[in-house]
Amino acid sequence: MSIIDNSGSLYKKITIDLIQYTFSGGWEVLVGRTEKDNDILSIKIAKPNDWWFHIRGMSGSHVVLRVPAGEEPSRAVLKQAAAIAAYHSKAKEAGVVPVSCTRARFVTKPRGAKPGTVQIRKEVVLKVRPGLGDALETNPLNT
Repeated sequence: MSIIDNSGSLYKKITIDLIQYTFSGGWEVLVGRTEKDNDILSIKIAKPNDWWFHIRGMSGSHVVLRVPAGEEPSRAVLKQAAAIAAYHSKAKEAGVVPVSCTRARFVTKPRGAKPGTVQIRKEVVLKVRPGLGDALETNPLNT
């Protein structure tokens, strides 16, 4: 996936490598593969009303559940996205694990923090088993 970054005085094309899943109800989930991808996904791609997920207490991918305008995901949808976040973490083979989630508007990058590091507010913790459920990798966004 390529995006245009206009945060400086020059426009530059940024290429990132994401995994895209779709599951029942047409919900779309994006998963970062690297620390740099996680930063771009969490700070530049995620829209304020999207949901953001990350395994608690260990390393893993940042995961964003895209929320179409006027829709609200059910708790089951949030738990499935959380299970995907757990699946893309060091807890992939674990039993039930805690996953932090919040609206993307509450995810910020501390000044000077290393890639992949964010701060979150208004955290909700979901306990889930890592897995993909009925999610299908639809169109790997690695162009």
